[in-house]
Amino acid sequence: MTTLSFRPATVADIPALVTLVTSAYRGDVSRQGWTTEADLLDGQRIDPEVLRQDIERPRSRVILAESQDLDGPLLAACVHVAEEDGAGYLGMFSVRPDSQGGGIGKQVMAEAERYLREELRLPAIRMTVIDIRDELIAFYERRGYRRTGITKPFPYGDERFGIPRRDDLRFEILEKVFEGDAA
Repeated sequence: MTTLSFRPATVADIPALVTLVTSAYRGDVSRQGWTTEADLLDGQRIDPEVLRQDIERPRSRVILAESQDLDGPLLAACVHVAEEDGAGYLGMFSVRPDSQGGGIGKQVMAEAERYLREELRLPAIRMTVIDIRDELIAFYERRGYRRTGITKPFPYGDERFGIPRRDDLRFEILEKVFEGDAA
């Protein structure tokens, strides 16, 4: 298993983050991995200004996962976590397409949950997933998340979140309640 180090993102990391997140979800390069949305959406996956706001706002952290290669640290994955409506929110979870399926995502998920549970002391974690992404939802369910049945509309017409290739996209909220006395 790849050994990772974690650190909070800074504004200087925005270009590398946009490249990583886009490569994990959009375009032909994303097809190397299993998290691709290339058949569902075109355009950008993350807006640089939205990313800047996520990095700078209180009780919000974009966590970078770096591995070592011969030239130094290599950005392997990232995730955004924040406090939202009394619980943790997880989004922008991305692993380099050529590294997916090797355990990096599980390590990043564990670090995101640790941060929300131990540092922000939140009782649960939620995320939104496009509800037709069965394989991705199954990945989260194996990690203790449950489907809530609560859906949210996809932001059609707002190209900051991509250009839909279908007209039936919506999000479902998944949730995991932390065991023990986190809050």
